[in-house]
Amino acid sequence: MEASIKSPTALAEELGERLRQARLNSDLTQADVAERAGVSRKIVLNAEKGKAQLESFLAIMLALNLTEQIDLFLPKPQVSPVQLMKLQGKKRQRASGLRKGSDEETSQW
Repeated sequence: MEASIKSPTALAEELGERLRQARLNSDLTQADVAERAGVSRKIVLNAEKGKAQLESFLAIMLALNLTEQIDLFLPKPQVSPVQLMKLQGKKRQRASGLRKGSDEETSQW
C-alpha cells in the first residue's frame, strides 16, 4: 500500500479490506467476530468497509488476535537524542583537576 498517495478514505477502506481478509483467514463469520469483540455484526460490517470508530476497530483486532500488528502499524516513538540531552541536563565534560588554595605550601625542588 502506497500510503503517501492515498486519501484518508482510501486508506480506511484498505485497512477495512485487510481486516476482512484476516477474518476470512481465521475462518470466522462476521457474527463470530462481533460476539468475540462485544460489538454488533453491523459494526464489523462497517469496519470492513473502512467506516468504523477506532475503539470498535481495535476491539475487532483484539477478537482476531491482531494486536501484535499495532506495533508494526504505529511503533512507539523513541526519545530523540536532543530530547534525551534536555532530560539529562548538563553533564560534566572535563575533569577539573586538583585545585590548590593560596594558603597551601608550594613544593620546592
